[in-house]
Amino acid sequence: MSKERQRRRAALEAERARAAAENDRRNARRARRRARLARVSRLMPRRSGRPGGLLARRRREQNAIVVVAFLLVQVLAWISLSSWTGRLAVFVLSVFLLPVFVTLAFDRRS
Repeated sequence: MSKERQRRRAALEAERARAAAENDRRNARRARRRARLARVSRLMPRRSGRPGGLLARRRREQNAIVVVAFLLVQVLAWISLSSWTGRLAVFVLSVFLLPVFVTLAFDRRS
């Protein structure tokens, strides 16, 4: 019984050693790749997270206005209408008329 246990333990330790070696090899490859990417990325110009120009800022403000108006219409419909069909109708109509509102309010023709 003891010899069988020693054989199983030796096989288990060999498997663990093989897995550890494979893991070390994989980690070394990842580290080399990260170092290579860091060297390349240092040469590239850095960009901020989002565009900060006048047009981008204006577009964000307009999008915020559209979202607030849409939510306001939905809240008013939720409060004033008691039937689910009416609320659903206002939602569907709002979704379909949203591009029309955006085009008329902000002159976006795209």
